[in-house]
Amino acid sequence: MKYLNRPIGHLRHFLNETIFWKWLSFVLFAVFVFSQIFDVSILSKFPYIKGKRSTSTNQADVTLSPSAANTTDIQSLINSVLPADGVVLPITWNDLGKRMIDDDVIDEQKFRALFEEGFSNEEEKMLTGSMDQPVTLNEQSSRYLLDILWAFGLANKNDILDNGEMMDVRYGGASNFASTGGWSLAKGAGFDHYSMHQYVTLSAEQQALVDEVSRNIYRPCCGNSTHFPDCNHGMAMLGLLELMAKNGASEQEMYSVALKVNSFWFPQTYLDLATYFGEQGTTWDQVDAKTVLGIQYSSAQGYQQTRQNIKSLPKPQQGGGGCGA
Repeated sequence: MKYLNRPIGHLRHFLNETIFWKWLSFVLFAVFVFSQIFDVSILSKFPYIKGKRSTSTNQADVTLSPSAANTTDIQSLINSVLPADGVVLPITWNDLGKRMIDDDVIDEQKFRALFEEGFSNEEEKMLTGSMDQPVTLNEQSSRYLLDILWAFGLANKNDILDNGEMMDVRYGGASNFASTGGWSLAKGAGFDHYSMHQYVTLSAEQQALVDEVSRNIYRPCCGNSTHFPDCNHGMAMLGLLELMAKNGASEQEMYSVALKVNSFWFPQTYLDLATYFGEQGTTWDQVDAKTVLGIQYSSAQGYQQTRQNIKSLPKPQQGGGGCGA
């Protein structure tokens, strides 16, 4: 053998190398076998790994960029903006879903067809029974509540729909908007139910509160406030404000709940904004909800301008879903 003619040092080196590679092969084989038997997840501790959270509203991953990961505790940020427990809505629903089905505002078959995975017990009660339990909006229920609140906001008679921007002749009539012509889940034309049903009647004080608050809540899919609910998110928010006012919610509570709801409907937007405010030294639980919901931050234009000033800029993601059924 050729190695027998070499000096003893070379032979010892060869033997050491041979033993090393045998042990290395054994270790790698053991790791492979272990990984096949057990569910093993190896996570990097380096900051350039993306953090993700999907939402049922837009079916898009929420990601933060490498630079954002360097300066932000990603999971903590997600937990503060999109808490796993969601937000309890201070409303009383009762049998509104059943009444809307009876009035053809909701075609039950069409509505069910949107949700192939079916409904939870609470969602079933909201649609066809009587729901006297607290209503919680979270990652799983955000799309369902968006749609059923959209139906209510569209159909419930309210002065904002009768005399607000939606009826301004400059915009060609109220039937031409995504929130009206886009409601395809009724029996017949969705616009036939526009402000037509007296489901919830507000006192003058409650109506004034809804009028005031709705003017200060924007949505990042549009440039309009909730007082001009030309898309599904705006119409759903209007319906939510009416229900909160009817249930005695204060102005501050309405803004606080609206910000949490908007965050689930537009998760990437409000993770971006939370990053921005964090860079300014304000944590998300310290922000003023009315300020964040205003035109400067939550309108489409305001959000985009603010986003340009984020140093640890999150990657752009689809948010909020479409403005139709």
